[in-house]
Amino acid sequence: MLSQLLLVASATIAALVAAQSADITGSVGPLTSIALKQAVKTCDITDYGAKADGKTDISSALTDAFTACKSGGVVVIPTGNYALGIWVSLSGGNAWALQLDGTILRTGTAGGNMIMIQHGTDFELFSSTGKGAMQGYGYEYHKNSDTSGPRLLRMYEMTSFSVHDITLVDSPLFHFSMDTCDSGEVYNMAIRGGNQGGLDGIDVWSTNIWIHDIMVTNKDECVTVKSPSKNILVEQVYCNWSGGCAMGSLGADVNVSDITYKNIYTWSSNQMYMIKSNGGSGTVDNVVLENFIGHGNAYSLDIDQYWSSMKAVAGDGVQLNNIQVLNWTGTETNGAQRGPIKILCADGAPCTGVDITDFAMWTETGSTQVYQCQSAYTNLHRSPALFCLSGGSDHVAYEVKKTTVTSAPAGYEAPTMADDLASVPWGTTEEIPIPTMPTSFFPGTLPLKPLAGSS
Repeated sequence: MLSQLLLVASATIAALVAAQSADITGSVGPLTSIALKQAVKTCDITDYGAKADGKTDISSALTDAFTACKSGGVVVIPTGNYALGIWVSLSGGNAWALQLDGTILRTGTAGGNMIMIQHGTDFELFSSTGKGAMQGYGYEYHKNSDTSGPRLLRMYEMTSFSVHDITLVDSPLFHFSMDTCDSGEVYNMAIRGGNQGGLDGIDVWSTNIWIHDIMVTNKDECVTVKSPSKNILVEQVYCNWSGGCAMGSLGADVNVSDITYKNIYTWSSNQMYMIKSNGGSGTVDNVVLENFIGHGNAYSLDIDQYWSSMKAVAGDGVQLNNIQVLNWTGTETNGAQRGPIKILCADGAPCTGVDITDFAMWTETGSTQVYQCQSAYTNLHRSPALFCLSGGSDHVAYEVKKTTVTSAPAGYEAPTMADDLASVPWGTTEEIPIPTMPTSFFPGTLPLKPLAGSS
């Protein structure tokens, strides 16, 4: 009876957290429609001197068009190839939009951000055709092991905004960052980067953000939440040969709460989901990881608070509370080497409420898989705790415990996606082509909002 009550209580907590994140779906995004903004003014960059020749720098034309339309209107980058050699910062706009129907090609070599949009509200960056793109030609840096180039897109202190139906390709560094933003929606995007670390797809540290229907190919973060963040919903994400989704790296004074990831499909990636830290302080509260499907990944669920790729931060560790893992299916590459459950919590701050239900994954190599836990506690199944978790209530540190499984769990079989990449031929030494936007970002589902240009 006690275990049943605990199960019900934990499920209730998960539902409440998920509902809290889901509430943002109707309350984020621009305040003014594109039609109303177009009725105010339209500022085509070709009217301000831009040329679609792939050579002439458009920074002045783009800045001038923004100045003319920043107080209400739509800046249009029409179909064609446009060179950006000097980075632009578009600051302070209100009730405006940037319509990217052409392709912006990086021709400059400075660091920083090719396009930075900041200190504004009621904004929309979109493609009306779904063909708009930014091409960063990051391979020109990466082939020489150079990581000094720019990010493609950064939003800073923006409120009530959306970014959708565009493609970001081959950034020299991170592709898209949202820094200290609020009430934003990001959707219907394809991001394709080089096959090396440091080329994150989407990084977000903000509040009230809805991210959905995203495909990322790279070899670092897919869609990642960083600190500080609150009330973020990430759903229908397709990590297609990527590093996988994650939280972190988490350091000092961490403040993350009410984060939901659901309907996440991960193919041939580093992990399906990782929470990573090494030392540090602060808290992560109320995380839901629901409906994950994976195939061909190194790690599946990977909570590592002794992450060796991160320099240790002073502190006893980040306190993780109420981490709900529900309905995971699929396979991992080698379950004996890297099992589907790895939960290594800080001895100085043992994890509490790490509750795993409906978890069925199996190895693609061999016939065993290993679960390993350290200082990790569940609210469920106290007698005994499932997997390698502890069901105790004292929450004291304990050494790594391993559980070896020799038979496949029932129901682990899961579908694949038609666009799964068989390989990544471009690597880091040649131009990455602009991909076609997929028609689905999670098995058996359509995008939550229609793709631009679709019938």
